[in-house]
Amino acid sequence: MAERDRWMASNRLDQPREARRPLLPRPVLSQETFGRWSEEFARFMGTANFLIAMTVFVGLWVGWNVVSPQALRFDNYPFIFLTLMLSLQASYAAPLILLAQNRQADRDRVALEQDRARDERNLADTEYLTREVASLRHAMGDAVTRDFLRSELRGLLEELEDRALEVRRREADDSVSGATGSSKDLGAT
Repeated sequence: MAERDRWMASNRLDQPREARRPLLPRPVLSQETFGRWSEEFARFMGTANFLIAMTVFVGLWVGWNVVSPQALRFDNYPFIFLTLMLSLQASYAAPLILLAQNRQADRDRVALEQDRARDERNLADTEYLTREVASLRHAMGDAVTRDFLRSELRGLLEELEDRALEVRRREADDSVSGATGSSKDLGAT
């Protein structure tokens, strides 16, 4: 009777079943580890070494099964076993490559979000600095800047040089007119 009650309790649809202990322990493999492995596998499959090795493997397979004596051949003419091996390899390679591409897309998305956030911070910093410079210019509205002072001093220096040149011309004209005037005076007497 107790056996029947236990069986009824374990088969009730409104109650979850008790966890069973697995016959074989499952290997513990994290998503990150499996993802890294799939990326390494996809990288390897994209190399010239892999293509050369696969070409040599298929060449040896076909060569052995064509040239060797009939008793030593293990895959006759249509090479069905070779086709099966290559299909099996492709059926595992495709999902692993897709997994690697998905992980790369996730990394690209994170990098894009970080770039966007950094660009927003740079824009905010630039706007802040622009406002600060504008407020400093406004506060220094009547203050003399170095460039303004230099331009004013240059203008005054040019004006002084022009006056000095004019004074020298007058003096030269006076000395010339004085010398000609005295010779006129001598000629008139």
